[in-house]
Amino acid sequence: MEATLKPTTETKLHISGAEALIRSLLAEQVKMLFGYPGGAIMPVYDALYDFEDELQHVLTRHEQGAIHAAQGFARATGEVGVVLATSGPGATNLITGIADAMIDSTPLVCITGQVGSGLLGSDAFQETDIVSISMPVTKWNCQVTKAEDIPAALAKAFYIAKSGRPGPVLVDITKDAQFKPFDFEYRKCVEIRSYKPAPSLDPIQIKKAAELINEAQKPMILFGQGVILGKAEEEFKQFVEKTGIPSAWTLLGLSALPTDHPLNVGMLGMHGNYGPNKLTNECDVLIAIGMRFDDRVTGNLEHYAKQAKVIHLDIDPAEVNKNVRVDIPVLGDCKKTLSALTQQVRLKSHRTWLEEFRALDKIEYDKVIENELKPEEGALKMGEVINEINELTKGEAILVTDVGQHQMMACRYTKFNQSRSNITSGGLGTMGFCLPAALGAKLGAPEREVIAVIGDGGFQMTIQELGTIFQTEAAVKIVILNNNFLGMVRQWQQLFFDKRYSSTELVNPDFIKIAEGYGIKGKSLSDRDDLSKSIEEMIAYDGSFLLEVKVGKEDNVFPMVPSGASVSDIRLS
Repeated sequence: MEATLKPTTETKLHISGAEALIRSLLAEQVKMLFGYPGGAIMPVYDALYDFEDELQHVLTRHEQGAIHAAQGFARATGEVGVVLATSGPGATNLITGIADAMIDSTPLVCITGQVGSGLLGSDAFQETDIVSISMPVTKWNCQVTKAEDIPAALAKAFYIAKSGRPGPVLVDITKDAQFKPFDFEYRKCVEIRSYKPAPSLDPIQIKKAAELINEAQKPMILFGQGVILGKAEEEFKQFVEKTGIPSAWTLLGLSALPTDHPLNVGMLGMHGNYGPNKLTNECDVLIAIGMRFDDRVTGNLEHYAKQAKVIHLDIDPAEVNKNVRVDIPVLGDCKKTLSALTQQVRLKSHRTWLEEFRALDKIEYDKVIENELKPEEGALKMGEVINEINELTKGEAILVTDVGQHQMMACRYTKFNQSRSNITSGGLGTMGFCLPAALGAKLGAPEREVIAVIGDGGFQMTIQELGTIFQTEAAVKIVILNNNFLGMVRQWQQLFFDKRYSSTELVNPDFIKIAEGYGIKGKSLSDRDDLSKSIEEMIAYDGSFLLEVKVGKEDNVFPMVPSGASVSDIRLS
């Protein structure tokens, strides 16, 4: 791809490739990066030593921790997350996080060291072909073997990572390129031939969509993370309020519209709310905004919204007609398309239609939610823990979750007042994501309360990042919902495998002693009477805090759309 570069430095410096890399990051306004040093990236770390006052490097305990921390940083701030790693295992340890960022559209620039160019292809120590390995899970990648190519590669990397539909990119730099001096000049990338980040707005499609919306009797909005990535929360809210259309969210769309907004009807998908899942198959017009109709949202596609006309607003043409046939595609940046659409739709309300959602909400509350949030006896439940966190944070905290039962409970019951408050691994479902992502979120948004809610299984996948929290003194609040099980797998074994609990029960260590070893205050509880005051103590504590809550071992998450079933076949028990 041929790039157009705009000069940002006036004088040329004769410096090494490694220093050029650092100066390129500074030219992109990077102030923090995450990483782990090693042989092939050592020249860059040496150059970093002279810029410690301008560029904070966070030394994680594992490269996977570094990239998840960068993801948390990017998701909380809206900026590009930057990761450094060495060649070989350092680079391959990034792959899970890169794949996670790719499917969840998170902007990252990953920089890996590589063996000297003369050793490429020789199976040298810690040599691996990271460009080929990462190609399927990056938006773009490249290998740089000449120092003078480093600034242009970095400029292109940042432009691609954050433009259009964001995503991860990787730049692999040979060690000799890092050492070699050259005349440095940085030019920001402003355009790349053959790469069009956002399609142009089509007035004809806007008009068609507006006409269909204006005539709809039972319209329904499905919104996803595209609203947040497009910084279109206000435009979205205006569209929702003018049309009066009930609006449901995907896992990553959560927090784009305040939870308590009167037209917010809840979560879609496998463990979503009863109303939006049932009524997906009764609406007459389905308006999808910045979402991709993934299988966890649609269930069985053969029985998905066949009665409805479908309008799909998205920046990525590849998502249109990929899973669900679309009647009116509206391509473009949703900040622009929503504004244009709002101008042409009529002011309406759909009170009777909205009442159908509320009637189903009551059924769900009576059969599922009340007992989950306000149980009077038995073991502690995950839902009531989340409810207590809600009460004390008033919807203002960033909640970071891992993957499993606790994730579904947290997303179902957490209340949010502002955008960029829900950080979780959506598409890839990466256990071990939460702890380092919460660290990155807290470092990126130190003014906000950041609470990591983790299962006992996922916590132990990246437990070593307690060391990074200790070293950075990041005041992350950690809540382990401990049921001594890989809970979601156990739930499926119970419901669909005749309770054959194969390799899902965990014998766990003393989490509080481990936390204390890292200098993190810890507390464990299993009594309902201790719950509220313990969460209050955790939030009030000035520093990182680990709260272990021992919950019921065999509780399940409901509602649930069984795998392969229609969304309207959602079960309440």
